[in-house]
Amino acid sequence: SKTESSEFKKMSKFVFVDMETGNLHSLENAFKRIGVEILRATSPTDIADASVVVLPGVGAFGKAMEVLREKDLIDPLRQIVLSKRKPLLGICLGMQLLAENSDEHGFHNGLGLLKGSVRKLEPPTLEFRVPNIGWYDVNVENTKELFVKDGTIRSYYFVHSYHLVCDDPNDVAGVINYGGEKVTAAIEKNNIFGLQFHPEKSQGAGLDLLNNFLKHMRKMGHVF
Repeated sequence: SKTESSEFKKMSKFVFVDMETGNLHSLENAFKRIGVEILRATSPTDIADASVVVLPGVGAFGKAMEVLREKDLIDPLRQIVLSKRKPLLGICLGMQLLAENSDEHGFHNGLGLLKGSVRKLEPPTLEFRVPNIGWYDVNVENTKELFVKDGTIRSYYFVHSYHLVCDDPNDVAGVINYGGEKVTAAIEKNNIFGLQFHPEKSQGAGLDLLNNFLKHMRKMGHVF
C-alpha cells in the first residue's frame, strides 16, 4: 500500500537485499547488536531511498543473479551505487556479485560494479580443501576504512569455494594467505565495500568490523 511504502521510505536507512538464498536472521542480529535497525528489500521501490544497501548471500552465483533479475533489482542496484553514490556492502556471495562475471557452474554476468572476475579456489596442496571453511587471519591491504586501525591482525570466519580476483589491486582491502597465495578477503572502492567472510559468524572481530563500517558511514554523512 501507499502508506506502507511511504513509511518504508521514512524509516529507510540500512536496507538488506533479500535474495532468498540464505537465512538473514543472524546477520540482522549482528547489525542490531551495534544499534542498526535494518529493513528487508524485495522490490526496486524498497531500495530507492536507502542510505546504505547491504547485499548478503550464500549459494550459487548464477542462481543469485537470476533472483535479482526476477525481482528487477539489477538496474536499481547499479543506479543507487553508480548514480546516487550510496554505499553498498556485499557479504560473502554478495561481494562476489559485485564483479563483472563468474565461472561458477558456467559463465554468468555479475552486477559489474567492480572490475574483476570470480574464479574457483585452486589450492596448490591437498592440505587446503575446497570449500574453504574456517578461521583465517586477514591482512589489511592499502589504506582502507573497513578495518579497525590498531595494528592487530584479526581472524574472521570463511565459507567459500570461489574468490574474487580484482583487476585493480588497489580495490583489495584485505587478503588471506591460502596455500601461499593471496586470496581477496575484502574489497573497498569509493562507496563500494565487500567482505568474503561472514562478520556475523566472526564473534567480536566481526562486530568490531561492522561497528567500524557504521562509524565510517556516519563520518561520510550516510547515516545519522
